[in-house]
Amino acid sequence: MSNAVRGITNQRAAALISGTGLLIMAFVAAFSYGYAHSALLTQGDANATLQNLMTHKNLFRAELAGWIIILILDIIVAWSCYLFLKPVNQPLSLLGAWLRLVYTAILGTAVMNLIFVQLLTSSTEYSQGYTPAQLGVQIMLHLKAFDAMWSVGLIVFGGHLLILGILALQAVNVPGWAAVLLLIASAGYILTHVSKLLLPDYEGIGEMVEKVFMLPMSAGELGFALWLLFRGGKAQAKTG
Repeated sequence: MSNAVRGITNQRAAALISGTGLLIMAFVAAFSYGYAHSALLTQGDANATLQNLMTHKNLFRAELAGWIIILILDIIVAWSCYLFLKPVNQPLSLLGAWLRLVYTAILGTAVMNLIFVQLLTSSTEYSQGYTPAQLGVQIMLHLKAFDAMWSVGLIVFGGHLLILGILALQAVNVPGWAAVLLLIASAGYILTHVSKLLLPDYEGIGEMVEKVFMLPMSAGELGFALWLLFRGGKAQAKTG
């Protein structure tokens, strides 16, 4: 097997791993955050949130399992994306992989808050020192800390998407639309979560930014994942 053929084969394998991992993560995140987390958390109501968690313990456990799956897949995707884009620009591809790993570490730290919530709601050993009202407040604190830490991570994740977009622009075998969507998604993540963390008027500005970028953020990641799965690593000319 020639070096050229071997290179295409290796790139195709890396693209399949990346595309599959990204799509699985999208579905798991839709469940863990989009469904379970949103269903259990009642904004501004600690008592209702506590009751939800106590009533739906299995749903919360399933959410936690989803986050663990996402953490594992993030590491795999960081590695496989690096291998796929390494021929384009090795130092830049390595930087992109490290940014995703840093994001994963921050997300893992954020998920620790959910584990604390699990301990507080599943064992009287850890909750017996609290009144119901105090327990609800403590749980809300951990849930808010999870959101804040994840926002920090998503700013770093936006940097990762920026690197992917630049590499996609440089690559001869990645379509231009994928590169543009990745760059727009990068801007969306960074602007949305900087607003969420730093602007006191997030209720207005941050939500507006999130609504503007929601579609391109989703399209950028899912579009690139589908392209990797079905076309990535195959010999082809760059398209616009």
